[in-house]
Amino acid sequence: MTMNFFRGVMGGQPAGPQPTGAETIHKLCDRVASSTLLEDRRDAVRALKSLSKKYRLEVGTQAMDHLVHILQTDRSDSEILGYALDTLYNIICNDEEEEQDESEDMAAAPPLSGKHKNVPVSDENAQKQEEDLGVLFTDKFLADSENVTLLLTLLEEFDFHVRWPGVKLLTALLKNQCNQVQGVILVSPMGVSRLMDLLADSREVIRNDGLLLLQQLTKGNAAIQKIVAFENAFERLLDIITEEGSSDGGIVVEDCLLLLVNLLKNNSSNQNFFKEGSYIQRMKPWFEVGDDNSGWSAQKVTNLHLMLQLVRVMVSPVNSPGATSSCQKSMYQCGLLQQLCTILMATGVPADILTETINTVSEVIRGSQINQDYFASVNAPSNPPRPAIVVLLMSMVNERQPFVLRCAVLYCFQCFLYKNQKGQGEIVATLLPSTIDANSISAGQLLCGGLFSADSLSNWCAAVALAHALQDNLTQKEQLLRVQLATSLGKPPVSLLQQCTNILSQGSKVQTRVGLLMLLCTWISNCPIAVTHFLHNQENVPFLTGQISENLGEDERLVQGLCALLLGICIYYNDNSLENYTKEKLKQLIEKRIGKENFVEKLGFVTKHELYSRAAQKPQPVFPSPEQMLFDHEFTKLVKELEGVITKAVHKTSEEEKKEEEVKKTLEQHDSIVIQYKDLIRDQDTQIQELREQVSTLSLNSEQMHNQITQQQSQIQQHKDQYNILKLKLGKDSQGLSSNQGLSSSQGEGAHVNGLHSEELSQLREEVEELRRQHTLQHTQLSDKDSLINTLRCGAAAQTAEGGAGGSDNTDLLREVESLRSRVQSQCAEISQLQTERQELIRRAEAVSSAPASSSESSADTVKVSELESRLAAQTTETERLKEECRGLREGHAGLEQQLASAQSTVAIEQTEKTKLQQEVQESKKEQDDLLMLLADQDQKILNLKQRLRDLGETVGETICSYCRSRPGFQTTEEDPPPQRFKGLGYYCGFSGGRSC
Repeated sequence: MTMNFFRGVMGGQPAGPQPTGAETIHKLCDRVASSTLLEDRRDAVRALKSLSKKYRLEVGTQAMDHLVHILQTDRSDSEILGYALDTLYNIICNDEEEEQDESEDMAAAPPLSGKHKNVPVSDENAQKQEEDLGVLFTDKFLADSENVTLLLTLLEEFDFHVRWPGVKLLTALLKNQCNQVQGVILVSPMGVSRLMDLLADSREVIRNDGLLLLQQLTKGNAAIQKIVAFENAFERLLDIITEEGSSDGGIVVEDCLLLLVNLLKNNSSNQNFFKEGSYIQRMKPWFEVGDDNSGWSAQKVTNLHLMLQLVRVMVSPVNSPGATSSCQKSMYQCGLLQQLCTILMATGVPADILTETINTVSEVIRGSQINQDYFASVNAPSNPPRPAIVVLLMSMVNERQPFVLRCAVLYCFQCFLYKNQKGQGEIVATLLPSTIDANSISAGQLLCGGLFSADSLSNWCAAVALAHALQDNLTQKEQLLRVQLATSLGKPPVSLLQQCTNILSQGSKVQTRVGLLMLLCTWISNCPIAVTHFLHNQENVPFLTGQISENLGEDERLVQGLCALLLGICIYYNDNSLENYTKEKLKQLIEKRIGKENFVEKLGFVTKHELYSRAAQKPQPVFPSPEQMLFDHEFTKLVKELEGVITKAVHKTSEEEKKEEEVKKTLEQHDSIVIQYKDLIRDQDTQIQELREQVSTLSLNSEQMHNQITQQQSQIQQHKDQYNILKLKLGKDSQGLSSNQGLSSSQGEGAHVNGLHSEELSQLREEVEELRRQHTLQHTQLSDKDSLINTLRCGAAAQTAEGGAGGSDNTDLLREVESLRSRVQSQCAEISQLQTERQELIRRAEAVSSAPASSSESSADTVKVSELESRLAAQTTETERLKEECRGLREGHAGLEQQLASAQSTVAIEQTEKTKLQQEVQESKKEQDDLLMLLADQDQKILNLKQRLRDLGETVGETICSYCRSRPGFQTTEEDPPPQRFKGLGYYCGFSGGRSC
């Protein structure tokens, strides 16, 4: 029954009406859902696969759920899984490529009619309809995120008929709904790792489609890019590229390079991982080209182009400066830059590869001084050799070269000069009269030739290149003012600045004038000397005002805006050295001939131009056509910086400018003071560091001395112990001699004793020398103490003269010091006496040792030795006592120093209080004098008033003080009034002439 049904569907055509495609698909879906036999379901799914391309809508609408169910339930049969995955791919994929179906399927498919069969639609509408269907079915499949998880699980199957369709299906889903599928894979456990395993598959078709899958997966998702990179993607991809033949490989190399670009572009983490993994060094062999570069295949050109793009991704100007600089350094160290320069100077390289190589070298050297220096040393293989820069500039100013190549050379020159003051100086030096070589072509000559040629694009490129030689370099701006040009025979040379303004006033093409105006604005900005040279030409200012004030067409608006910018720079950076063109006079000229509002409006034409924002986006000059090449990236930065300040400068009054100048001067003075203080602090830091080093050295020396003292003390103790041992031995021998031996033996023992005496005498001599050294040291310490006592005495006398409170304390201190000094002197006398006695003992001991030995003298020697030992013990005890007293003296000295410091602090406090009291007394005197002056003025006023009253006939009495009454010869009457108190200061006395008594 079942087989008869399939014969009717897949076999011959029975009699009767034929079923439509939708009906057939509906029957097949029912069979898939209801059949219990695996073979029936497999045949039904295979039939759906054969119909899925022609009837995408019907199959996708009716069969998708059944197909997903097959993937979930029939996991054991790889064939039905493969059919289901192929069917889902056919209804979701939007590609035009035909799938290779099985021959029996194609032969068995009946000519079914469907509603789309004879509908006449255009190709565009059909393509759009196909894309809409793909997105529609993708959304339906992704409605349940578990479907993607199920698909990832199926990719673990090693069977080719399951894994390959699964890879293609997931790739199609990513193409239609990338973000949604990425989100599901990102949260799926081991999702990315399963996909990375595809690169290790031994079947190339699966590995290659896995590359396409990973390309779609890594688009615009930094998190997935990081995971893929840390799954050892770089190592695997570089191995595949090497296995496939690097640049000579096929499309697989292209896919690997596209995936690498996806992983590295705008992803600083992966870029750092790529650099730290030493993968940059593995890129060098890619660019090894032979001498014969003819006949490059299209695939090799594509591969090498992508390799160059990969290098540019690592050193792109949009990356962080630190990462870019690190990659540039690595490329120089591993020889990659040298290899790129070899391609640059090679012959037979295709034009697009040469252009991209120039762009790549540009970004490898941009802002890297060591790379820029190397590039300046590269010579072209010509006879005679010429610098690579000169050869490139020759291409830039040659109008027969391709436009993209000229743009690339300009970008290379800009990158060579970027933050490279040394290179800027070398370029400007080729224009100066003293360095021009008539037998060779220099970069300066080529730039001047391009600046004044008939080709407007050459004019613009040369002007921008020369402007970059002056960028942020005041020295070169001033040097370029020295350049003189010979215009024609018989006429004097003119400066380069003057020639630029002459060409500008002749009304050339817009592109030429824009380039010259950008050069002039860059040249005179932040350079008052160049502004003065520009204003010195009497024709320049009238030309600029005339250009700005005219009502020109749309094409001339940009020129008007740049003229306004140039005139604004002349105002802002004017040092008022020319009387006719000071800041104030230029602003008056603008107000009279142009109008401030009109001037600001024309200035705004620059930033409002449609090409301005495009040039401001990135440093590389990329333009669709030569006519649109008007703005330079660095110039847009200058305009953005100056537009606001010029607008403010035009609207400012002279008073505001004076205030600003005063503020600037104040700030400059403040900065100079800050610099002085910084220098002072720096010097002090240096001194502190030196002092610290000295302290550390002295501390080390002190430790060494302390160690030496400790060693010497231990040696002294050892000598003392040896001496005691010898003394004990000598005592025992003496006792044996007196009791047991006779005369003959006494003589022998006397010789032995004399030998011991000699050893003892040597010990005594050493002790005497040690005491002498100690005496010398103590004498030196006493001298130091004497000088300190004298210093204290002088300080105490001075303090006694200044303040009475500290005088008594200082007197007591001096007394104590005198007493200590007397004690020290007495001890010194005792020490001298002991030393004298010791010398006497030594002489007597020597005399004893030299006398002939006899039995009678032996006992006397024994007695003398005992006496010497006792005397030596007494001297040792006395020495110890002296050491203790010296130690006590040191402690007393320290106490005296503390007391002296306390007394000095007390005197300082009293001196401060005395100074305060004196200041208060002075202030009181000053106030009293002021009050006396005030009273004198009041007295004079009262006298004047009394005089006026007397003049008017009034009787005025006088107030007489008691002091005046008691003066001799004073007479008064009963009408005299008593003295009166005036403002609490004294008595006002009329008798004494109106003054306070």
